[in-house]
Amino acid sequence: MTSPEDQSPAPQPPVPESKDRIYRSPAGIAGGVLLLGLVGWIGIDAIVAGDGRTPWLALATLILLVPLIVAFTLRPAVFASEDRLRVRNPLRVIVLPWGQVASLRAGYSNEVVATSGTKYQLWSIPVSLRARNKAARRESRIAAERAGERQGRSGRGAGGLGGFGGFGGGASPRAGAGAGVPDGPVRAESDKIMHELRELWETRQKEESAQGEVTVRWAWEIMGPALAGAVVLGILLAVG
Repeated sequence: MTSPEDQSPAPQPPVPESKDRIYRSPAGIAGGVLLLGLVGWIGIDAIVAGDGRTPWLALATLILLVPLIVAFTLRPAVFASEDRLRVRNPLRVIVLPWGQVASLRAGYSNEVVATSGTKYQLWSIPVSLRARNKAARRESRIAAERAGERQGRSGRGAGGLGGFGGFGGGASPRAGAGAGVPDGPVRAESDKIMHELRELWETRQKEESAQGEVTVRWAWEIMGPALAGAVVLGILLAVG
């Protein structure tokens, strides 16, 4: 028989790590795939069917353009976890612990501002003024509908039994107009994402695990091939 002192507590299950929320631009990805297909088709055709220096010029151009297309269309993404914001822009990767974030701004472009005052643009969350104006028009329309409903209820209440809403409980022609109307403000998709990021930042910025230093890393895996392609293309054009 074992004594209570010999009994060790049961091991606790490991706490699962929270998954990052990933934000990317569907339009950017679609455009990147189309551009890669077009450039690849033209370049490979020139390499296979071209003569003289054409295949070499086409190859150097592909080495230059493909990394840049990937960098500015497929690569950008924002990863938000409970402890940090990781921004993968075309040529840099910026990691900001929530404690180092001063604000998240949504204007003509979406950006994060560090406590040092440095601004970093969020390439994967582009601003669409058209979508923003559309959301504003819908918000105005919903506000007008709600005002009409309040006015209708006020009129029925004042009319009592002698009004149109008397015997038979006739329903207002606007009854149910608010069905399916969102409770909160109507926002464009990019503004919704920025609102989610602000909520996460406000919740986590004081946590001990969300402290640290801002780190910035250059994307040499993109810049290296692009520079090599530019150098080779320049040499070929200079030699003539």
